[in-house]
Amino acid sequence: MRGVQGAADRAVALAKDALTREKPGSFFHDVQGDPRFQHRGVDLLWQHPDGSVHGVEVKGDRQGFRRGTYFFELVSNAEKNSPGCFLYSLADYYVYVFVDARQVHALKLKAVREWFVPRAKQYKLKTTKTRTGAILYTTVGAIVPIRDVREAVPEAVQVFTPSEAPSAPPV
Repeated sequence: MRGVQGAADRAVALAKDALTREKPGSFFHDVQGDPRFQHRGVDLLWQHPDGSVHGVEVKGDRQGFRRGTYFFELVSNAEKNSPGCFLYSLADYYVYVFVDARQVHALKLKAVREWFVPRAKQYKLKTTKTRTGAILYTTVGAIVPIRDVREAVPEAVQVFTPSEAPSAPPV
């Protein structure tokens, strides 16, 4: 659990840092532990300097950067048949963080989801197992090349790479 939670915490910290640099003067309300936002698939509320507030779902990935792919979560817990946050989240932004590469991709969720859903069957599905204490559960997601998303909905993807991070994968 510590490894999974540690990666999730690093992903949130990197997302906050990148988005704050994008909108100086903005700040975050962390609502990860708030049940009113958990079922909406929102981890952070990002308040811009103009007062507008945007929901953010953060996903950390320790593997996808070197493959040049996103893992769009379609089933959160297969044992409980619960939908994945990529499909149900009400967030404005799906912030995908390649933790080890320290690269943050801010995806406008509605636009990316509208593009993805009609062509979902074109993408390979993959399962991952996660252990939280004594409980082991299975997550199912689509493996989607970053290049496909950036080419199909370029206005919906912003990439933030700190200067010390590795270069971006080929697109």
